[in-house]
Amino acid sequence: MFIRDLEKMQEIIAGDGSYLRELFNPLKDDLELGYSLAHARVAPGGRTLLHRMKTSEVYYIIEGYGEVEIDGERRNVGPGHAVYMPPGSAQRIQNTGASELVFICMVDPAWRVEDEERLE
Repeated sequence: MFIRDLEKMQEIIAGDGSYLRELFNPLKDDLELGYSLAHARVAPGGRTLLHRMKTSEVYYIIEGYGEVEIDGERRNVGPGHAVYMPPGSAQRIQNTGASELVFICMVDPAWRVEDEERLE
C-alpha cells in the first residue's frame, strides 16, 4: 500500500508558476502507473504561465473559481469541473475568485520537465 499525505509533501513553485505538490510520479516513485498526479494552487488574482505539454493533462477543480485557456479558447471553471488539455496545446489557468484556486493535475504519460515548454 502506498499512501501520501498532502501536508507532508514538499511544495514547490512549478514551471508554470503554480504552487505544486507532486503526489505520485512513477518516474520518481516505485509505482506501476502510467500517469503522474499533483495538487496545485493559484493565489487570488494569479495565473499560471502560458505553457505547452507534450503529454495530455487533466485538471480537476477542488475549490475556487477560474478561467482556463486552451489554444486561445477560454472557459470559466469551478468546483467539480474536470478539464482535458490535449498534448501540444497552449494552456494556462487564472484564478478569478476571491480565494485560492485549488486543483488536481493528472499528466499522462507521467510528467517530466523536458515535456513542458514555457510560451511566455
